[in-house]
Amino acid sequence: MMRIDFTKMHGLGNDVIVLDRRDQEFDLSTELISHLCDRKKGVGCDQLMVIETSEAEGIVANYRIFNPDANEVEQCGNGARCVARYLFDKDNLDSKFTLHAMCSDIDVVCYSDGSVSVALGVPSFEPSDLPMQASQRLSQYHLEAAGRTVEFGAVSIGNPHAVLSVNSVADTDVQGLGTALQEHEFFPQSTNVEFVEFLDRGRLRLRVYERGAGETLACGSGACASVAVGRHWGWLDQEVVVEMPGGEAIINWTGEGDKISLRGEAVYVFSGHIMWA
Repeated sequence: MMRIDFTKMHGLGNDVIVLDRRDQEFDLSTELISHLCDRKKGVGCDQLMVIETSEAEGIVANYRIFNPDANEVEQCGNGARCVARYLFDKDNLDSKFTLHAMCSDIDVVCYSDGSVSVALGVPSFEPSDLPMQASQRLSQYHLEAAGRTVEFGAVSIGNPHAVLSVNSVADTDVQGLGTALQEHEFFPQSTNVEFVEFLDRGRLRLRVYERGAGETLACGSGACASVAVGRHWGWLDQEVVVEMPGGEAIINWTGEGDKISLRGEAVYVFSGHIMWA
């Protein structure tokens, strides 16, 4: 039997397991990932965050992200903030440092109030970057899904997002419509789906149906995607408060070509270990 230490954290209710592989060795198998993420038989989480050593100059550490279905994904904004807070405290880092995820370097700022800001990368509206089956970049796309015509914006925040404007997030069939879009051939690698109630130029209300996880209490990259699309449509200012079921995040984006940043809480829940054969 092998002992594997972990830390459970959450960002706005988006709960993650942090595994630090820099000081312990284990095989990161599909079986282990599925077991850890299982809420009944394991620890339970929305995403598993795995920290690994970086040899690159200026990079504190690398991290990898796995959904409960054991598939590795490109980005998780709330998970990134939890990883940042964990490393800031464990390694006694300066308040500003850089991490590396699958597709990009992540600039971090840790604040004295416990919140963390992460710059997740430069949003891309190019269809090939999501990817999706569109011949050209458009401001809005249309698909037939769940028995209706769906209008949405699309953006990559290192991972794919389809953003829908709705009159009320409370009255939206998030699971039904989210599943239909995720399974649509238009998105060959599936997609995260955001349902956005635009309240004013500085605030929106959001529910997210995440790829590989279902609806979660919060989604950091989804919050960034919603603001990027909203600004692309001309509906939002540079700084936007995003209300999610798990709490509020602050998104700041100056515009195309610049990184988008996400600020919110990163909270410790407990630490422990499992014994794994």
